[in-house]
Amino acid sequence: MAGRHPPPAPAPAVVHDPPDGPRRAVYRYEPRRRPPRRAVDVTAAGVLGGLAGLAVLVVLGLATFGGVGGGRMTASGLRAGDTVSSETATANRLYATGPLTPVRCRLPRIDPGADSMRGFMDRLSDCLDGAWKGQFGKARMAYAPPNRVFWDAPGRSPCGTYPSPGASAFYCPANNTMYVGLDHIIETSGREPLSNFAVFARVIAHEYGHHVQERAGILLYGQQRMERSRDVPARTETSRRIELQAQCFAGAFLGAERRTLPMTRQQYEALMADVRGRGDDRQPAEKRDHGSGDNYAGWVAKGYRDQRLAACNTWTVSPAEVG
Repeated sequence: MAGRHPPPAPAPAVVHDPPDGPRRAVYRYEPRRRPPRRAVDVTAAGVLGGLAGLAVLVVLGLATFGGVGGGRMTASGLRAGDTVSSETATANRLYATGPLTPVRCRLPRIDPGADSMRGFMDRLSDCLDGAWKGQFGKARMAYAPPNRVFWDAPGRSPCGTYPSPGASAFYCPANNTMYVGLDHIIETSGREPLSNFAVFARVIAHEYGHHVQERAGILLYGQQRMERSRDVPARTETSRRIELQAQCFAGAFLGAERRTLPMTRQQYEALMADVRGRGDDRQPAEKRDHGSGDNYAGWVAKGYRDQRLAACNTWTVSPAEVG
């Protein structure tokens, strides 16, 4: 996949604004805030119960910085300067495409070292490319996969430099690229054992979910909605709707591929414990832009269980469901 792996340019390991232009919207992956609890919650148990008889079985804080890539175009032909209708988010054509069609993704084992993690991420991203290309095809919408930068050294993107303190991954809509730190993804998981690959797979699937939102026009609508909001609570609620939908998209993919990945009970429990620990329950109100631990895990479980993209419509549910 050499054509989609632009090498990062050297840059200091300090986060700062790009010197040659305005800051862009960036979707950062949040580190785990609390130690994981390995007990499966009620939502997870419902998912597992629905898969009886089978071998049953991630972050981003949104910051809007007044400007997005001027040449950016969605699958619906929307450009950054266009005013996006609310129906782009509430009644998107993707919602009518049913469940994700499995691509029979089988992931390699992750061994210590950057090369092994890169191979894992590339294989998973290839699977995501195939799954989402097929889904956009069902909706008769054009699709192009995201670029990938899996870094093991500092670099620069249109959304700023990386690594950023506490963040291991982000999606930059200005150049349709997801950035993931090969070692940082482990650090921000609290050094999760590499054998629990589902924890890391969810991160990639979540970042990819932001690209899906971008291509569908949903991300552009969300950014414009935040720019129009006059108060912080309205902006953070919109951010949570974006983030929790990306969680649900990740869950839908993992659920569709559960037989071949494979998603064992151990993998699922590790995944759910990890996402519960990433909720922003204890953050100040103005920083609650991702959702509570229960909701951050609950939307993954919802997508995993249902797999229909209509179930991932966070734009029409009550504020409590995205709190």
